[in-house]
Amino acid sequence: MKIGVIGAGRLGICFALLCEQAGYDVLVSDVREDYVKNLRNKFISTNEPEVSKLLSTSPRLSATNSNSKVIRDCDIIYTLVATPSKRDGSYDVSAVWDVVQDIKKVKKVQGKAFVVGCTTNPGDCKEFQKELDKSGVDVFYNPEFIAQGTIINDLRTADMVLIGGKRNETYDQLCEIYNRIQETPPKISIMSTTAAELVKLAVNCFLTTKISYANMVGQVMALSGMEDEIPTVLGAIGDDSRIGRKYLNFGFGFGGPCLPRDNRAFASYAKKLGLDYNLGDTTDNFNNEHATFIKDYFVYRNPENLPFYFDYVSYKKGTDILTESQQYRLCVDLLDDGYEVYINDNDAIMDMISDDLSDKYPDTVKFGEPDDDVYPIKF
Repeated sequence: MKIGVIGAGRLGICFALLCEQAGYDVLVSDVREDYVKNLRNKFISTNEPEVSKLLSTSPRLSATNSNSKVIRDCDIIYTLVATPSKRDGSYDVSAVWDVVQDIKKVKKVQGKAFVVGCTTNPGDCKEFQKELDKSGVDVFYNPEFIAQGTIINDLRTADMVLIGGKRNETYDQLCEIYNRIQETPPKISIMSTTAAELVKLAVNCFLTTKISYANMVGQVMALSGMEDEIPTVLGAIGDDSRIGRKYLNFGFGFGGPCLPRDNRAFASYAKKLGLDYNLGDTTDNFNNEHATFIKDYFVYRNPENLPFYFDYVSYKKGTDILTESQQYRLCVDLLDDGYEVYINDNDAIMDMISDDLSDKYPDTVKFGEPDDDVYPIKF
């Protein structure tokens, strides 16, 4: 069995490399010609742990710019293309539809499986299946629950593997892939594609709710003069087995390329069903308000008006992603208010922000380790 991966971005290349390491022949496709050349040369620039090492020793992994070649040559065709958010919060799945059309153009695809790994809206995969019925291709939905900066580890140690689709031979093959990839036999949940699409959004909406709840408790305690006991109180709440301690910390709100978008997509889907006021909107609004609270919180805690020091401004330390980073938002908000700020992040982030911030705040922003006393941004 040969596995194809269409869309070899951050997640796609990680999944492809683990499949290769598990003993499968893997063919990936990507629209970026230079990137495909680098994949063929077994070297790409990345901050994602283990990727460079796995790529350098991946004899069974090959790369192409042709989706059609992947479709012709492979038995299971994963797609992990980008699905950007629309203004209403739902996902734009036009890139997935492009792959569906590519499949329809290739002859003799009957019996192949099309596995959608990127995030979609509930009901999208059902429509993909309708389009591919005549081609004899089964559609599955198989999203990953990962975080940037730990993708390889998250794929190896996932709590649960979610598969939407028919319980048939392809389902058995998908289960076997994960049995090989994961360090221990995974818990696999099988359901309809629409139910699986809903689960993906609902899981992350629950996480954003839990993060927001912890920050709400922290706000209440800070304003009540009990700031030092916030970790103790949240720890006690988390000790209740119905709640648990994961994601129950006072600090920055949720950010990055996944949680905020899934939260809004869940809210958008609920609105389409007539639920105008829902938890997705509530947590999103609170998360924005919490960013303002955090700024006031740190300004109050710095009565000597020392320069503020950020040891990272990416949404998650060690990553090169600024998408909806509350750390970076705080940094810019402080600079807008005239405060002096030091930033010392990884080279990729510094390259992204240094010129722009230096132009806007020439007198108040500095980069690298500080020489003077500073107020560190940490909880």
